[in-house]
Amino acid sequence: MSEYRLVITTCPDQSSADDLAAYLVEHRFAACVNVIPGMRSYYQWKGKVCNDTEFVLLIKTRTDRYPRLEEAIVEHHPYELPEVIALPIEAGLGGYLRWIDEQTGK
Repeated sequence: MSEYRLVITTCPDQSSADDLAAYLVEHRFAACVNVIPGMRSYYQWKGKVCNDTEFVLLIKTRTDRYPRLEEAIVEHHPYELPEVIALPIEAGLGGYLRWIDEQTGK
């Protein structure tokens, strides 16, 4: 199993994306969060087809930090049911992976 995860979530606006990103980094649930503006999402919610502009958050963390990271996202997210998807990081620059360790308190 990979020691590292790339976690993806979305937020409805810049302010909530920035607040969530800062919270995750400040509390060392994540080493880095990239906020990407301008994504358009199409989905069904409560029987209605919706489309909204969203901000994508790419969150880098360690696998052992993921459970608490997920809790923090759910606790601080404006959506009733936020997208939280974790992908294993199978390879990466050694120095960058060590930096993730340092930033997340390993």
